[in-house]
Amino acid sequence: MTDPDRPTRLEATVRGRVQGVGYRYHVLRRAMDLRLTGWVANESDGSVHCRAEGPRADLEVLLDALSSGPAGAHVERVIVAWGPGTGGLKPFGIRSGGHRGD
Repeated sequence: MTDPDRPTRLEATVRGRVQGVGYRYHVLRRAMDLRLTGWVANESDGSVHCRAEGPRADLEVLLDALSSGPAGAHVERVIVAWGPGTGGLKPFGIRSGGHRGD
């Protein structure tokens, strides 16, 4: 049985129209509300990558936000990987990536 209080890591790559539409800020606000650690960044191939750690239930809420995105975004798919949290991530933020928009 998994300990619900043990930190978990979510790695997600989001594909679709997710750059230049405020997507990273949408993710940032939700992750900060949930008090998660990690980051979100645009990738040069047009996708967005998110790495977050915290309680699994809170990460599931973040995953819902990743799947929907803000108005103007069109999420085609979210590729997800789960793992154990390391505790080494800083407070959630936006990293610069391949796209200079937003």
